[in-house]
Amino acid sequence: MTDRLTFDGPVILGAGLAGLTAALACAPRKALVLSPTPLATGCSSAWAQGGMAAALSEEDAPALHAADTIAAGAGLCDPEAVELLTTEGPAAVRALAALGAPFDRHRNGDFVLSLEAAHAKARVARVGGDGAGAAIMAAVIAAVRAAPSVEVRENARARRLLQDAAGRVVGLIAEIDGALVEILAPAVILATGGVGGLYAVTTTPAEVRGEGLGLAALAGAVIADPEFVQFHPTAIDIGRDPAPLATEALRGEGAILRNTDGRAFMADYHPARELAPRDVVARAIHAERAAGRGAVLDATVAVGAHFPQEFPAVFAACMSAGIDPRVQPIPVTPAVHYHMGGVATDLDGRTSLEGLLAAGECASTGVHGANRLASNSLLEAAVFGARAGRAARGLVLGVEPPLATAPSPDLPDDALQILRQAMSRDAGVIRDADGLARLAAVIDALEVVHGLAPTLVAARLIAAAALSRQESRGGHFRADFPATALPERTFVTLDGREPGLRYAAE
Repeated sequence: MTDRLTFDGPVILGAGLAGLTAALACAPRKALVLSPTPLATGCSSAWAQGGMAAALSEEDAPALHAADTIAAGAGLCDPEAVELLTTEGPAAVRALAALGAPFDRHRNGDFVLSLEAAHAKARVARVGGDGAGAAIMAAVIAAVRAAPSVEVRENARARRLLQDAAGRVVGLIAEIDGALVEILAPAVILATGGVGGLYAVTTTPAEVRGEGLGLAALAGAVIADPEFVQFHPTAIDIGRDPAPLATEALRGEGAILRNTDGRAFMADYHPARELAPRDVVARAIHAERAAGRGAVLDATVAVGAHFPQEFPAVFAACMSAGIDPRVQPIPVTPAVHYHMGGVATDLDGRTSLEGLLAAGECASTGVHGANRLASNSLLEAAVFGARAGRAARGLVLGVEPPLATAPSPDLPDDALQILRQAMSRDAGVIRDADGLARLAAVIDALEVVHGLAPTLVAARLIAAAALSRQESRGGHFRADFPATALPERTFVTLDGREPGLRYAAE
């Protein structure tokens, strides 16, 4: 018999920056945060290196930040969402600083700001060079621990959303310390992160594998733009899973991409060279590696002896593999880093299902379009996490009981590894119809054995939308359709077991 309890405030699934920001914004309403791992582990927020982009200097402005965001988004950004993000961004960074996030500062107190790829201005606030995510999360976790309105349960994950007869989300089935419990609540906020763990080569924690996306789709929520997966160009290629990251800021400081012959190759691919948009750089590195020329990031001149102080995380990762980046180039490879798609929401995190909200990487507000601008992810988590928390704060418990249901099946590890290899092979940096059809067949076979596991549902949505989008745009590149067509977003719903695709122009 599954236990049942009623919680009077929103239940938040996930404890990254979006989830914890939402929890704090619910105050004075009680909020329950369910985290599958101990706080500060298992979430991409704590691993973020680059920092937070915002118009924090006198020479910058939200409108300039918005223009860069829209340019990177390759025609699919929602201008209203971008305006909101960039306008509220500076206050969000300052609010985190007030919580204790130790952003790098000049002697006069101004933020130290870095230039990153596709930004027209230096606007990325950092911590210790490459430690922004961990430091920001430490400050937010301390605030959550001290907040009387927030309850945190670790070792807890969602197994299915509960709905009433009208389709409203009225709670969830959770697995807490190995036991199943039904939790009834006035709202559920998904803050479960991205899909990196669905791929064999990723920079994200293994726990982040699209489960929130799959659970929302199984409940009937509209999913937006699932085909748009961002590959960070410069994961450190030392055979680790997940792969350590060589932050974008290294190229902002002047690090050069070379092939193993020592030749700087980015001028062959884009006039902005190392500071081209991420999708361009990722495809360039993929092409050099596929041609047998390899790829390394040479920061020996740009950073050199200052590595331990300026980029301690990158330095430690390299040294642990016997590479001294002060005097040696860093071997790099593209790796899944971010999902631009997610559960479709409005500007306050509301999804198409009453009672269900989403924020952070698992949501799709349209702010990133087809290709996220560097260092906009933590900013989105903070801005839209707070908005989702405030929107959920006023919701009340429904009067209709939940429909009887069972937990969604899990995907065993051996099956997950088969899926990960297939996703990297066929839904990676370069895609085509044959590969995507092969991937769909793998998903079909796994589903026959293991059922509608949320991870399989998330993978199917990505594969189906990638096959349907017969063009190349942003993070989605089709070798068989390299040209760009009309700018249309994808909106996806599950129709039985198959994704039903429909499109809406921006």
